Amino acid sequence: MDTSLLTTLGDELFEALRERRTLSPLTGRHPGITVDDAYRVSLHMLRRREATGERVIGKKIGVTSKPVQDMLGVFQPDFGFLTDTMQFADGATVSLSQSGLIQPRAEGEIAFMLKADLQGPGVTREDVLAATDWVAPCFEIVDSRIRDWQIKIQDTVADNASCGVFVIGTRHTDPRALDLAAASMQMWKNDAPAGSGLGAAVQGHPAEAVAWLANTLGAFGIPFKAGELILSGSLAPLVPAAAGDRFTMQIEGLGGCSIAFTE
Repeated sequence: MDTSLLTTLGDELFEALRERRTLSPLTGRHPGITVDDAYRVSLHMLRRREATGERVIGKKIGVTSKPVQDMLGVFQPDFGFLTDTMQFADGATVSLSQSGLIQPRAEGEIAFMLKADLQGPGVTREDVLAATDWVAPCFEIVDSRIRDWQIKIQDTVADNASCGVFVIGTRHTDPRALDLAAASMQMWKNDAPAGSGLGAAVQGHPAEAVAWLANTLGAFGIPFKAGELILSGSLAPLVPAAAGDRFTMQIEGLGGCSIAFTE
């Protein structure tokens, strides 16, 4: 696609984020858009955010488990960037209006903190585990600037993988101290059960998903850096969030975290 059009689409998404409004799907307006095009749109949107003072602190992989793929109708993983303004403290109450959230959904997943650089191609699960300082429970609150979540893979990649905000649990665990694939997560919304899943739901093992992302971004010349957070993908279907809701979770062997919302 023409570079000027990709820039225009990135500007549209940035303004939609700032103004808390949605857009019609990019794939509906521009059927020829490719994943590579969408990634360039995402990078322009990121540059706009960085120009306002935001700082990249990590990356995320999404749409990694079959329940989430079936829910969204997107059948391959997506990827995006995390900035410092997206992170809130464990247990925080997040204002939907102040954080820019429009149509949020909660994901329970496992976050990786890197202690060494990684760059694809050729990164393996074992490489990821060796390069990881610790893992922790994470609530990622995904959000879409695309109306009614009517997304295809190009829409969500362009929209920074539908990133919203996230919290990381305060308990940090050596990923080599337990079997992350067998780790069981339980999630609650307003004290009612809201989902469950195993680490294996994410491409067979969360570190496998992180390796996929390292190799995918490596093809664009983008490395993982020591000190970055990597979110590995939801272990269960996404759960809608609204003002007044509170989410908690526990992951076997890793501990828990929580997040609440106000208008």
